[in-house]
Amino acid sequence: MTKRFATRSALAATMLLLVTPAIGAAQEDDGAPPPSKPGKPISAGEVLSGELNAMKIRDVKNAGKRVAMYQITSEPRRLPAPNGLCDLETGPETFQLVTSSDAQASQLKSFVGKEISVKVDEVACASDPGQMSEAVVTKWSLVKK
Repeated sequence: MTKRFATRSALAATMLLLVTPAIGAAQEDDGAPPPSKPGKPISAGEVLSGELNAMKIRDVKNAGKRVAMYQITSEPRRLPAPNGLCDLETGPETFQLVTSSDAQASQLKSFVGKEISVKVDEVACASDPGQMSEAVVTKWSLVKK
């Protein structure tokens, strides 16, 4: 009986020694990054800068025809109320540029893969299902550097 008690006690002590450092290490999060802060606000009339990307998507209005969609990847930004952070921790980082004419589309085509700046007139959170960007800029103009 004493031998069984000693064996079980030794097993329990060994498990306790192995588990205690792991619990202590899990509770210490000194190396964890601090919580990220929301991006700086952007409102109508301000400039948004970033890399321009182009993607081919199916246009719902034109019977599924493939059209180019342009997107700016930028630092996180906070949109004007009521949109705010678009249900994201830091705010949207990808902004879809909606082209209202073929002239705007051809203007953007030459800047794909490069840094550009646009003056934002209207911006909102992306709401359509399947949208590639986190926010949509519906009215904008290209800013010459």
